[in-house]
Amino acid sequence: MLTVGLTGGIGAGKSEVSRLLVECGAVLIDADRIAREVVEPGTPGLAAVVDAFGAEVLTEDGRLDRPKLGSVVFADPERLAVLNSIVHPLVGARSRELEEAAAEDAVVVHDVPLLTENGLASLYDLVIVVDASPETQLDRLVGRRGMTEEDARARMAAQATREQRREIADIVIDNDVPLDELHRRVKDVWADLVHRARTSHPE
Repeated sequence: MLTVGLTGGIGAGKSEVSRLLVECGAVLIDADRIAREVVEPGTPGLAAVVDAFGAEVLTEDGRLDRPKLGSVVFADPERLAVLNSIVHPLVGARSRELEEAAAEDAVVVHDVPLLTENGLASLYDLVIVVDASPETQLDRLVGRRGMTEEDARARMAAQATREQRREIADIVIDNDVPLDELHRRVKDVWADLVHRARTSHPE
């Protein structure tokens, strides 16, 4: 098994790369999706969040009100640390379960948006960073996601710098390119990952 951490700045195209890797045959473990699952209604995770932040962070139908919780924690580093202390261990435990269920020769890709920011590079056999210029990121966020330029720049500034991400990368996928070129690059990377997975577990 080869474990890969996949990350990239907002608007760099990480989701597209993870989709292409799955098409190639990767087992994808999506940290964001798991973070949502561990606080679904009826879970111990949601009970712990309500215990810490009160019932006002719930919607009328008993689900987590993400915008409301976000407005509480992102302006207050201490409250954010409390939330992370609840959610991160649950995400980690579920990620390990999924990884252990994968085949011995699998390439397991962990899609982790804040891999750089949270210092998680050492958890994986190698790290892939999807990289794009700030101009490309901004263009995608404003043009495709409909953000204002101010909001897009603020979101980009809140993340690790491009240099910090590239520093921890074993493989950089440059995504300042058309989609067909990205497809070719991902296929080349996939061939390398499969080779590494096989050589780490010789027959």
